[in-house]
Amino acid sequence: MFRGQFTHSVDDKGRVSLPSRFRDVLVANGDSRFVLTPDPGSPCLHLYPFRAWEEYERKVSELPTHDQRIVRFRRLYVSVAQEGELDKVGRVRLPPEFRERMRVEKDVVFAGMGKIIEIWSKQLWEKELEESAKEAPQILADVRELIRI
Repeated sequence: MFRGQFTHSVDDKGRVSLPSRFRDVLVANGDSRFVLTPDPGSPCLHLYPFRAWEEYERKVSELPTHDQRIVRFRRLYVSVAQEGELDKVGRVRLPPEFRERMRVEKDVVFAGMGKIIEIWSKQLWEKELEESAKEAPQILADVRELIRI
């Protein structure tokens, strides 16, 4: 499971070090491959371990093929996904089109979200946390109800 928040700088070639804690989780099963895809609802990326993405894709492929919401979801999320692999020093390459979409200037935040990692520009992450804090009491109550705590 991925948890925690870490800030790292992106180099001129779009490479950024994956936090060592996340790297350990990613390669725990002997695989340094991953899949990156933009979140259609926010300016961040989702990073899936390769095997987790395959399972996710399998589940999505079992959904009805003629439902337009599902077709659109596949277009927005699955069709734009890109495979990657950690380089020898544990870096992730963020493709230019993803960096542009995320409005990355220099620093990104890796946020552990359980089974996946979100990658944000530092500026947009801070804005997102500020906005989320305004709704925190209701969000916490809603989630507690969902998981029955």
